[in-house]
Amino acid sequence: MGITADQVKELRERTGLGMMECKKALVESQGDLELAVDNLRKSGAAKADKKSGRIAAEGVVFAKVSAKRGVLVEVNSETDFVARSDDFLTFVASIAEQIDSKRINSVPDLLTSNLSSGVTVDQARQALVQKIGENVQVRRFHCLEGERVVEYVHNQKIGVLVALNGGDVALGKDIAMHIAATNPLVVSPDQVPEAARLKEKEIFTAQAKESGKPDDIIAKMIEGRLRKYEAEVSLIEQPFVKNPEQTIKSLLKAENATVLSFVRYEVGEGIEKIQTDFAAEVMAAAKG
Repeated sequence: MGITADQVKELRERTGLGMMECKKALVESQGDLELAVDNLRKSGAAKADKKSGRIAAEGVVFAKVSAKRGVLVEVNSETDFVARSDDFLTFVASIAEQIDSKRINSVPDLLTSNLSSGVTVDQARQALVQKIGENVQVRRFHCLEGERVVEYVHNQKIGVLVALNGGDVALGKDIAMHIAATNPLVVSPDQVPEAARLKEKEIFTAQAKESGKPDDIIAKMIEGRLRKYEAEVSLIEQPFVKNPEQTIKSLLKAENATVLSFVRYEVGEGIEKIQTDFAAEVMAAAKG
């Protein structure tokens, strides 16, 4: 039977795949649109599964903020080229909207949730994998709420959300940019995790004992270094990057504002990337 242009067009709109692939699917299904959709989804899932083992350490961080609520999401691809494509960025924006509108709290719940198109987020991801030929993974997201939530995203690679009470958007932007640049661990020293504190204490103790000084002096040295460490990793104790003469604490005080919480994502952090030896690849190819 003949396949019409309108059928191909409708299948493309529903799946996002190329014209020739849609036409082939319609021919195989003998013009049955629903069967063609199902077959393409199955094919996309199979291809996505094959690519799922490939490391996806590139990608983007995307922020969506609506006054008192913000969403920060990281979606990974294998190459930066794909991460900057319209198809990839549209998919990422749809995920942020899905998280915000449906108040989703985990990646598994996100992947199984239904988009307005009728497919799940994971089915949309699989279709994207099939279209672009790379592994795509929704890695993580975080939601913040507060009197005011402000975002800052640098080159789509580092993203920050900060929730404040008081202050204005300009202050929020300054704080978010500062967090992007300095990567603090917590808002204030009392929030430093005990595990991190003990780890630093162990290191400082080993260093102090090498000094050969009396135990009481060593104890004071350790406590002093711990206080310095806690200040260095705490947002409010850090010197403001735009004015190092002023701490974030004093900046907030001047604006009668408080930072409730923040989250900072950097694309690919913590993902072990494959180090490719291109010279060795060329040599191997030359040797056949």
